[in-house]
Amino acid sequence: MNSASAPGAMQPASELESGPRSSSRGRVLAWASWDWGSAAFNAVMTTFVFTVYLTSSVFGGEDNASAVLGAALAVGGFAIALLAPVTGQRSDAGGRRKLWLGVNSAAVAILTGLCFFVFPRPEFLILGVSLIALGNVFFEFAGVNYNAMLAQVSTPQNIGKVSGFGWAAGYLGGIVALLVVLQLFVQPAFDWFGASTQDGLNIRLVAVFSALWFFVFALPVLFAVPELPRPAQASRLGFLASYGLLFRRIKAIYATSPHTIYFLLASAVFRDGLAAVFTFGGIIAAGTFGFALPQVIFFAIFGNVVAAIGAVIGGFLDDKVGPKAVITGSLAGLLVAGTAILVLGNGNYSFFGMQWAGSTTFWVFGLFLCLFVGPAQSSSRAYLARLAPHGESGELFGLYATTGRAVSFLAPALFTLCITLATPFVPAGEAQRWGILGIMVVLLAGLLVLLPVKPPEKAPIAVVPAH
Repeated sequence: MNSASAPGAMQPASELESGPRSSSRGRVLAWASWDWGSAAFNAVMTTFVFTVYLTSSVFGGEDNASAVLGAALAVGGFAIALLAPVTGQRSDAGGRRKLWLGVNSAAVAILTGLCFFVFPRPEFLILGVSLIALGNVFFEFAGVNYNAMLAQVSTPQNIGKVSGFGWAAGYLGGIVALLVVLQLFVQPAFDWFGASTQDGLNIRLVAVFSALWFFVFALPVLFAVPELPRPAQASRLGFLASYGLLFRRIKAIYATSPHTIYFLLASAVFRDGLAAVFTFGGIIAAGTFGFALPQVIFFAIFGNVVAAIGAVIGGFLDDKVGPKAVITGSLAGLLVAGTAILVLGNGNYSFFGMQWAGSTTFWVFGLFLCLFVGPAQSSSRAYLARLAPHGESGELFGLYATTGRAVSFLAPALFTLCITLATPFVPAGEAQRWGILGIMVVLLAGLLVLLPVKPPEKAPIAVVPAH
């Protein structure tokens, strides 16, 4: 590792190397508890339940409601891209990483709980999408500090396993939360007041449940993991001055550790492809392979289990062979599985006298997709944590969020473009399958950009200016 110093610069040692020499199981469990709880916002509120409620006909028509929700999320995404690095920087400098994790997590819980007041009428649509969009903003801010704390609960020897364990906890937490929501509110197993669909009471109570779930499981990390020490010579900067420091640090990172910047750019591309696998997976299952809603949910549950298993396995491999090898192998696996789904489609085939149905294609290769998504996500976080200069993890993970948001249009745009281009040339109902090609192009581009990037053990730690 680079161990030179420079006047006015921080000692170029990673936060991980200067962190704890041993890893406490209790702190790791407390840290991963936040990931477990966050699934109530990710899986329940923004993916499978509440946004489906918001884009239903009761809010003025599916098309209009979807467009309004998309616009609100786009504004929220812009706010995240603009503010995430500076919020991370300021929590680092003030020694208040845990404080801001708590504040932002509380904000997410409150905004989620307020969704109870979104009644199923068109005049409540703006309130609903605004709460979800704001919740996304504060969730990303919390995630910046949460990811930065990875170096505080792990060591260079187990950071891959710890990161993988956190991702696995998130996947499994999503399964449990969804099962509770289905059994109590959506398809209640017994009659109780929360099962009432009048005025959307059951779905509005899902928001209350999600808020409580996230809040309760976010608490352990706030008690178990110590606050980041405040730098001895920390200076107070105005908000706008923080951007000046941010740009000076980006320039310094590029000058002294360019592969950190290269990884941020590469990961932004392939992470957009990873997100698209889950975003469009259910849509493809229903539209191309004819899965009914219960089948989609059933697949989602199995997919999350497989993704959790993949994250754990990837975490162990990360510590053995390094994060770049895990990410590269996972992206290659995703490309093979996605190509198989694209080529085979919903056709029926006979292999050695055995019948192979289209639904089998999706189950087999769809689960392979899920298996490889977890390791790629987990090792990306561990990769960056290894390169974060001492006391700078929050700012660097803020840039991680910003670069991801900056290219988040790629996979959806190419998914749509490939469907549009295929429509005139294929039978009716067959074009959606070609949207998979757009996702594969994004994953391939991310892989190609990643290949020249040095693994973290061969890249120097950036020398960054203190002010």
